[in-house]
Amino acid sequence: MTGPGPRTSSAVQPDFDHPLVRALDAAGEHLAARYRGRPRVDRAMYALSQAGNHSLLWHSINAVDAVVGGEAGRRRALRRSVILGCEQALVNGPVKAMFRRGRPGHVTDHPHDLRTPRTSSFPSGHASAGACAATLLSADLGWSPLWFALAGAVAWSRVHVGAHHPSDVAAGFVAGRSFSRLAGALWRPGRRGVVAVRTSAK
Repeated sequence: MTGPGPRTSSAVQPDFDHPLVRALDAAGEHLAARYRGRPRVDRAMYALSQAGNHSLLWHSINAVDAVVGGEAGRRRALRRSVILGCEQALVNGPVKAMFRRGRPGHVTDHPHDLRTPRTSSFPSGHASAGACAATLLSADLGWSPLWFALAGAVAWSRVHVGAHHPSDVAAGFVAGRSFSRLAGALWRPGRRGVVAVRTSAK
């Protein structure tokens, strides 16, 4: 695996060696290692990881909603995709640029194709996109367990294929959910744009 992106003077160095972070990473890696090398599991995990590239999975779900959901579905889908695009631009751009965490290097034998990231390992963009999309889909369509289970599977796939530390995934999930809740409050369903200030008539 490749190392983190170029260093910048504004980079932040959190304590990735903190006992709690190390314990989380060790426990997650121990669990992932138990299932690596199983053909069916590998096939599913690599497929999920690939589907999460560039948020393709989530934009595809939005496209289906736009096709079958009529005018309301198109508005919902557009809103979700715009918010998700902004979230990914933020996480994969300035947020990752703030950190210099190297990618895990212990998985060197990949049974399936794997896109090699060049950005910082922290936080996971796949996990943040999944959490963001699942939060928005749950608010729009219901079926919250389905969307969060799918988001969790995509996020975990990144640990399985060796692209992220478990703590990267946990941080990404928190970041994506936080962004989606903030964006969802500013741009509510049915609105045509961002609502910065909400007033009520008396």
